[in-house]
Amino acid sequence: MSAPNAFVAQLTWDEVGRRLDAGAIALLPIGAGSKQHGLHLPMMTDQLLVEHFARALAHQVMPGRDALIWPTLTYGYYPAFTAYPGSVSLREAQFQNLTAAIAGSLLDHGARRVVIVDAGLSTRRPIENAIADNAWSGHVARIGLFEGMQFHDAVARYGRQSHGCHADEIETSIMLALYPDVVDMARAVASPASANGPQPGPLDRTNPLAANFSPSGSFGDPTLASVELGKKLVEAILADVANFTWN
Repeated sequence: MSAPNAFVAQLTWDEVGRRLDAGAIALLPIGAGSKQHGLHLPMMTDQLLVEHFARALAHQVMPGRDALIWPTLTYGYYPAFTAYPGSVSLREAQFQNLTAAIAGSLLDHGARRVVIVDAGLSTRRPIENAIADNAWSGHVARIGLFEGMQFHDAVARYGRQSHGCHADEIETSIMLALYPDVVDMARAVASPASANGPQPGPLDRTNPLAANFSPSGSFGDPTLASVELGKKLVEAILADVANFTWN
């Protein structure tokens, strides 16, 4: 027997209500649909990744547990990338309030457990604040896909780049493993290109004197990416989320 359809957008409201009443976990993916990812990855990279792992959570990681996946929140707090055309960032307070409003609505409709599946880094603080600032905080949790111990161990063991965290060896490898058709390795460029190396703060695509001068938009070295590394990293992410406390 196949698993029930997990996507709320494809269901009717009454089925959603019945499954929430029966204890289905509500999954809220958050991943940018309009954020630069270098010259070799699409702007919806985060969205593709978070939706892949949300499906994996619903169908692989939680056998025997019903899960409903809400439409991905594709706008968030991404201040480091706004110098690149098309990259959109809400203000932190806007994003925090929006996240709280959606989670609160899911609880109002009967969800007993809401799990936010987050593909971002700058989104962590506003999401955690949105959870902590509400009386329902005990019913909402966040999973950061790229923050688990096994993932970091795999990066340290198998990664080769000297630094990185965006459109880099790591993220590009995962995309090669999951969505190879959207990766253009011929356009992958290592960045930042500044003499003093990477620094905290936003990327800059036009000023060669900027601390994080990155004409391509990468932060790290995507030219080192491989399918083999991507498969190892995907396995590590799945192992991390499987250890999450779902009750």
